[in-house]
Amino acid sequence: MSKCETKCKYTSIGGQALIEGVMMRGPQKTAMAVRTPDKQIVVEDVEAVNPADRPAIFKLPLLRGVYAFVDSMRMGSKTLMRSAELAGEAEEEELSPFEKKLNDLFGEHLFNALMTVAMVLGVAIAVLLFFVIPSGLYAGLAKVIPFLQDNNLLRSVFEGVFKIVMFILYIFLCTRMKDMHRVFEYHGAEHKTIFCYEAKQELTVENVRQFKRFHPRCGTSFIIIMLILGIVIGFCIRIDTVWLRTLVRLCCLPIVMGVGYELIRFCGKHDNLLTRILSAPGLWMQRITTFEPSDDQIECAIAAMKAVIPENTEGQIV
Repeated sequence: MSKCETKCKYTSIGGQALIEGVMMRGPQKTAMAVRTPDKQIVVEDVEAVNPADRPAIFKLPLLRGVYAFVDSMRMGSKTLMRSAELAGEAEEEELSPFEKKLNDLFGEHLFNALMTVAMVLGVAIAVLLFFVIPSGLYAGLAKVIPFLQDNNLLRSVFEGVFKIVMFILYIFLCTRMKDMHRVFEYHGAEHKTIFCYEAKQELTVENVRQFKRFHPRCGTSFIIIMLILGIVIGFCIRIDTVWLRTLVRLCCLPIVMGVGYELIRFCGKHDNLLTRILSAPGLWMQRITTFEPSDDQIECAIAAMKAVIPENTEGQIV
């Protein structure tokens, strides 16, 4: 571990890995830096709600976590699609007959329509995989294994472990894809750059490279904490009917988001035995969601970071 790795200050700046780039969200602005096919780094400001301008109710503990989660999903999808355009991944191709019919039907609203359908299908698959299947599987096992019946503790642990295993398997399979592996490398660059800034080191490739790629405020850690909290919530839901149990658990999601967000904030601000224990599962998970970046990937992360530092005024092309 480098001697520079001890954080000297807390920052609210966070980010997200994109296709051939990084998005950073600062206290006043959000920006993304993407390397284009001609090897330039294009820095663009991203329209986002200033944290200070959000409704007062969403600044309260727990509720701010729900707001942050939904807003980060919205911003993440928006910047990811834009990065694909800048990186040359969204080049126009000749439309198939079916695509032409869709284009005639929806016109300029085709992209939004397809995104809406994809989002609905994604949510449906997530609910099926992380809520319906684990509950239904346990209910099926309970019919043939007597001691599983009316055992809410085992049910909750089984469902929670099933979700965690499915999540880890999904991420692992993503790492086997070349393009996704590069995204995870940019993820590592994002974390290293934030660590460097927090340590009050000059933002250079050499300085950034010496830091770890595992950060306690990572979204990966947030998801793992949510899955673990789900085990506790599940223990409190004493309902056996699969569909009703799924509905109640979905209604409890805002609570899980809120508590998970507060724990992540706490871990990001403090470094002690408790926060190390709380951060451990997420930091371990980052071993498969972040990889060591190349120098050019670090340069992208630095460009995005400089664009959101309050006192900085960077140009649009680096």
